[in-house]
Amino acid sequence: MARFVGATAVPLPLHQEHAFRLDPARLEGLVSPRTRLIIFNSPANPTGGLIERQDLERIAAIAIEHDLTVLADEIYGRIVYEGEHVSIASLPGMAERTIVLDGFSKTYAMTGWRMGYAILPERLVTAFSRLIINSVSCTSSFSQIAAAEALLGPQHDVDAMVREFRARRDLVVDGLNAIPGFSCLRPQGAFYVFPDVSGTGLTGAELADKLLYEAGVSVLAGTAFGQVGRNHIRISYANSQAKIRDALDRIRSVVSPLAV
Repeated sequence: MARFVGATAVPLPLHQEHAFRLDPARLEGLVSPRTRLIIFNSPANPTGGLIERQDLERIAAIAIEHDLTVLADEIYGRIVYEGEHVSIASLPGMAERTIVLDGFSKTYAMTGWRMGYAILPERLVTAFSRLIINSVSCTSSFSQIAAAEALLGPQHDVDAMVREFRARRDLVVDGLNAIPGFSCLRPQGAFYVFPDVSGTGLTGAELADKLLYEAGVSVLAGTAFGQVGRNHIRISYANSQAKIRDALDRIRSVVSPLAV
């Protein structure tokens, strides 16, 4: 989308050896006079990483100093296991320069309903309206009613779902780390793990194909998120504990002979 409008996207790679943490110092080093927008996702897909308050404060300071707008994708903001989700828009001086993106597919399990929303500075409302009405307008009335009920209704089901996701997270992380060739961090949020699989002797893409065709387990090659993910795969644990255990057994059966 950045390229489509004539902009240049400048990536900031996240690495497992640094706990997939966004380094504000490296971010500032990428800022140039042509920079206009900082984009980040926290909690993050694919790593499950969470940007902590002190790092958000440093990002906010960079945005203010260089007069930049920030786009914060907070779709996983309610699915947090350790620490706290802080919106950068809540920090001093940031509401007027932050676009917050959120939606219903994760917190309220409305995947496929394509319901989302943005909170943004007033100066951007007209431009957003022109874009939305020509791209995703005419959302069905029943979807809108369901979204209102989700926001205004009881939230205990969301809390229960997050507790279950935490149990699934621990199951998949412990299970993967018990398989030779895997190294998996314990994510703080979202419902993904992004293990390093270089110990298997295969790239993430090679292992993804092998698991699909030989074990019937579908994972995503880490390169779907850039070349920095070459030695990784992404696994979603938005499934039952029973199926996760079955998948771990299948993965082990294929991977154990490969470990180097």
